[in-house]
Amino acid sequence: MSSLFAVKSMETLRAEAAETGEHSLKRVLGPVNLITLGIGAIIGTGIFVLTGQAAAQYAGPAIVLSMVLAGVASGLAGLCYAEFASSVPIAGSAYTYGYATLGEFFAWIIGWDLILEYALGAATVAVGWSGYVVSFLHDFGIQFPAAFSAAPGTVVTMADGSTVTALFNVPAVLIAAAVTALLIVGIKESANVNSAIVIVKVAVVLLVIVAGIAFVKMSNLHPFIPPNTGAFGDFGWSGIARGAGVIFFAYIGFDAVSTAAQEAKNPQRDMPIGILGSLVLCTVLYVLVSGVMVGLVPYTTLGVPAPMAVAIDAANKASQGTSWAWFVGTLPFLVKLGAIAGLSSVMVVMMLGQPRIFYSMAHDGLLPAWAKKIHPRFRTPHITTIVTGVAVALAAGFTPIHILGELVSVGTLLAFVIVSLGIIFLRKNRPDVHAPFRTPWVPFVPILSAVVALALMASLPGATWLRLIVWMAIGIAIYFGYGYRHSELRKRIEAGGN
Repeated sequence: MSSLFAVKSMETLRAEAAETGEHSLKRVLGPVNLITLGIGAIIGTGIFVLTGQAAAQYAGPAIVLSMVLAGVASGLAGLCYAEFASSVPIAGSAYTYGYATLGEFFAWIIGWDLILEYALGAATVAVGWSGYVVSFLHDFGIQFPAAFSAAPGTVVTMADGSTVTALFNVPAVLIAAAVTALLIVGIKESANVNSAIVIVKVAVVLLVIVAGIAFVKMSNLHPFIPPNTGAFGDFGWSGIARGAGVIFFAYIGFDAVSTAAQEAKNPQRDMPIGILGSLVLCTVLYVLVSGVMVGLVPYTTLGVPAPMAVAIDAANKASQGTSWAWFVGTLPFLVKLGAIAGLSSVMVVMMLGQPRIFYSMAHDGLLPAWAKKIHPRFRTPHITTIVTGVAVALAAGFTPIHILGELVSVGTLLAFVIVSLGIIFLRKNRPDVHAPFRTPWVPFVPILSAVVALALMASLPGATWLRLIVWMAIGIAIYFGYGYRHSELRKRIEAGGN
């Protein structure tokens, strides 16, 4: 059983990262590609969808503080990810880092946990994408069938006030299929599409900030921290904490950059740039745009699938009769278009990350060999990309967005805890490992990162924890049923190797 906690040596990991040939991933990404991949994953459902819901249900105008708290937690974890990415430049992200520092069993736990982050993260985004597309079509007089626009059992309110109970989310399934096809074609093509979309959605966010700030009503910001209702998480300071835990989904994505390490031209230099650069840029944008949103309308009106559209509609009305009217009047259309494009790019990065986790786990023998097959022409993990696409489509078609969002948040925070503690183990057990980027103030920063992540996890609803426990129990059963018996590392240990 000692092999449960056996670590994979840095030398072995670097040898695997240096592999070339038709069965390896193609190195084509530079620092700009990596930064835009990070921005592409970060700016999405969190800011276009979940921000409004967190403000309406938990934090009120103090959602700005929730953003700062979640950004700090992400920044601390980002420093740890950056060191690992520069010292272990291989696909697999936190799974590989866990294997190098904490051992195989923890690596499996984090690999299984990352499915919550990437696959269910993409499903969450697909649901948000569906909401904006249906709204966008409605603006052009096209009424998408309400029964096929949301998860089963969801009550959809029509324009005339009547309600329809949804059966299946068709648009969410269609976008999952389209992104899957794009990712099979190639990493460079996917990165180029993502970069173009990132330009569009960052421009839209900047336009919202510039146009909206002129029409902020200070009365909407009072009280800045609504009084607690008597229950934990219902406004007050505990509401800020819970809001940060939920809105933490908005920051997920910078770690997805690390899954592309084996496709980066110079990963030891460029991975930290991609991870930290995208995180800093997005944090600044998030704080500004969330402040504008709660300043434009009462926070209680933002608990809808398209809260940014609600805020901009308010700015549009306030601008009537001013010289800004023509400009602000175009924003509702641009916001919806930017949200659709932006959410698409998030799905690209999330669904890019998940197959590469599977690829790394299969390479280690913890998953069947078919999960590491590379397409002979496109040099992408095509089989696991298809598997991921099917899983994302099913989850998006049948699961409400709030359940998906909370599961993704708790899964990501757990990954952050393990990666943060992994840095401490790495420094203690392998102080000789060369890392172009090193986390400052170790062990203070990793410990603080783990504590903050755990605190945010504790603020999430109990039902989310129960789903996490069930998910992990299933994963442990699969590990002992298949992974442990087929582990390549265990076989080498038993054969007298390392």
